[in-house]
Amino acid sequence: MSSNRAAYFLLFSLLFVATTTDAYVAQLPGSTPPAPQTYKPPTPASPKPPVIAPYPPKAPVVSPPKTPVVTPNPPKAPVVTPNPPKAPVVAPYPPKAPIVVPKPPKAPVVAPYPPKAPVVAPYPPKAPVVAPYPPKAPVVSPPKTPVVAPYPPKAPVVTPNPPKAPVVAPYPPKAPVAPYFGNLPPVKKAECVPLCEKRCSLHSRKRLCVRACSTCCERCKCVPSGTYGNKEECGRCYTDMTTHGGKLKCP
Repeated sequence: MSSNRAAYFLLFSLLFVATTTDAYVAQLPGSTPPAPQTYKPPTPASPKPPVIAPYPPKAPVVSPPKTPVVTPNPPKAPVVTPNPPKAPVVAPYPPKAPIVVPKPPKAPVVAPYPPKAPVVAPYPPKAPVVAPYPPKAPVVSPPKTPVVAPYPPKAPVVTPNPPKAPVVAPYPPKAPVAPYFGNLPPVKKAECVPLCEKRCSLHSRKRLCVRACSTCCERCKCVPSGTYGNKEECGRCYTDMTTHGGKLKCP
């Protein structure tokens, strides 16, 4: 279709060119030349309506061909042909070693020993005759006087001294133990906060002081007088109470 439209468009364009300009006739070989034309004045021609070339046809919209959706075939399971069982390879028996019968050893030829000469034992030498010595006169030793050992000296009799009684130092007098809760009258729980605010009025961290004082007041039922010191008034409960870090707790 596109080639036909192109041919039509070319034909229309050639017709338009032929109508607007003089026709050009080419001389063919072997043809007579045309007669010379006389010049004629141009006659005013009536104006021709303009030839409007038709719009070239629109090229059709060609949609791209759709690729067919090919569903992949499931892979076939490979056909496994069982291998034929191989015949067992039988190792050849090793060649038997030839049995060699050992030859009996030959008896060594022993040359006979030459006869030994008879050994003649020498005669023992005769012992020399020694004349006996004359007997010696016996030596008479004088009689020994008996040695009398002296008696050992007697040890002196020592009378033991009687043991002295140990000197026992007297125990130092014990310090009087302070009472656990002190001698002041017990304080009620509702009275702890105002008494602690009075006790901590000069403290640099008043809230922390009041909180610690209130805990000590609830446990020991006592608040010391004044703003500092006098802890012994509330007894060992107030003076010995410590924090987790080992520091004194009650202000």
